[in-house]
Parts: sequence; structure tokens; C-alpha cells
Amino acid sequence: MKKTLGLILIIAALAVLTACGGGSGNGGANAGTSTGADGASANSSSADVNNTDAADAQPAAEPVTVKVGATPEPHARILEFVKEKLSAEGVNLEIVVFNDYVQPNVQLYEKQLDANYFQHVPYLEEFNAEKGYDLVKVAGVHIEPIGAYSEKISSIDELRDGAKIAIPNDATNGGRALALLAKHNLITLKDGAGILATVQDIVDNPKNLDIVELEAATLPRVLPDVDAAVINTNYALEAGLVPTRDALFIEDSDSPYVNILAARPDNQDDEAIRKLAAALNSDDVKRFIEETYEGAVVPAF
Repeated sequence: MKKTLGLILIIAALAVLTACGGGSGNGGANAGTSTGADGASANSSSADVNNTDAADAQPAAEPVTVKVGATPEPHARILEFVKEKLSAEGVNLEIVVFNDYVQPNVQLYEKQLDANYFQHVPYLEEFNAEKGYDLVKVAGVHIEPIGAYSEKISSIDELRDGAKIAIPNDATNGGRALALLAKHNLITLKDGAGILATVQDIVDNPKNLDIVELEAATLPRVLPDVDAAVINTNYALEAGLVPTRDALFIEDSDSPYVNILAARPDNQDDEAIRKLAAALNSDDVKRFIEETYEGAVVPAF
């Protein structure tokens, strides 16, 4: 009986030890595995979050600065209108204002500017031919009908014999002014004179008009000294003239002299230049031109 009882006690003790040892070992291993798995999972999640945050925290690309030369009205004003829109697209538009028709092309060619916006295609082509440049049109934006103005008369019928008429002295705008005078029967040009007509191409001048050629920018200032002047719209606007109200006569709105955004062959396809061209040809700009200039400047897109 004693032996039986002792054997039972020994078996019970071994069972308890086995259970405790097994439970502890398995529990420890499982706990370790579980903790390790949870820890690995937590570390992995933390790494994923950190990686995502790092990706999200990448700095935005620096804005690209585009330096554009323009005459004040309407070109620089239209550029100012699109400046904020371009900024949202990563383009910092820097507008450099000029009061002449030479330096914007010279500085573009010499890479002091990235683009310019002040001229029409015939002027650009003539400038390229004269200087040996290769500047190119990027986009057409608007037309500025050229007009004749006077502080002395209110109708061309009042033009006296020998009246002094001032016109621009650059080849394309001078020819354009002569064509406008011819259209209103003040002079006759020889056949085929075209857009580069000069005073030497006048074959009939019934009123003996004294046609003087002056720098385009000076024409509003000489109005008190002449009977009339044919003035580019941008300079007329700067002088406070309203073409649709103040001009004696003016080009039709279907004038072929579209003012353009110009660049160089090496940068005309740059993304920032293309964004600028798209902004200038947007519906917002079309509305802005129509509402601001009321026919003195006409969208060409």
C-alpha cells in the first residue's frame, strides 16, 4: 500500500512538472514569437509610415522663372493678368517693360530675356532679316488696329493741302501706316508695294501731304506739332487715347498684324514657355482683353 501510494505521488509530481515545464516553455516561446511578430509588424508599419511621410515631405520643385520683355500697354498689362495663374503652375513670371521696339528683340537674342511680347510677325521677320537673328513666334495673342489721330481736326475731310502727317519710321509699321492712308484715299501706292512700302512708293498725293517718319514711341508727343499722326495702339493707349473713340480712322479688326509671344529656337518648346503661351491664349485672357479694351485691342485666338 505504501509502495502504491508512493508510486502515485511520484507520477503526480512528474505530471505536474511536465505540465508546468511544457506550459512555460510553450507559453514563453509563443509569447516570444507573438511579441516578436507584433514587434516586427509594428516596426514594419512604422517603417511604412515613415517612408510615406518621407515621400510626402519631398520639397516641391522650385518655380521656374521666365523673364519676358514687353511694352507697357497692352502687353505688360496682359502679362500681369496671367502672373498669378502661372505662379500656381510653378512659373514665376518676371516682366521687363520697354518703351522701344528694338531692345526686347536684342535682349531676347542675347539671352537676357526668355521671351518677349510686343510685336507682330511682319516686324519680327523684318528684324530677323536685318539683324541676322532667328527669333521665332510661339503664339499669336491679339491685334492692335493702328489708327490716325489729330489734335487739330476731327475728320479727314478737314485735312488742308500740305498737311503734315507723322508715321512710324520702322519698316513694317511705316508700310502699315502708308497702307492705312492709301485705304482712305489720301495717297496712292505703287502696285506691289506691300507691307514694306515706303514714302518712295507713293505715286499719287493729291493733297501734297508732308509725310514725316518718326520713332513710333514719340508719335503721341508730336501730335501738337503735326496735323495728324498714325500711331500704334499700344502707344496710343499709353498716351490716354481711346482708339475706338479718338482715332480719325483706324484699321479694321481683321488686320493681319497679330501681336505674338516670341522666343528663341533653343527655348521655344520649354515647358514654362508653353505654359505662358497657353495662359495668354486662355478664355480668361480673351474676356480680359474684350472687357478692358472694348475693341481697341482684339483677341486673335
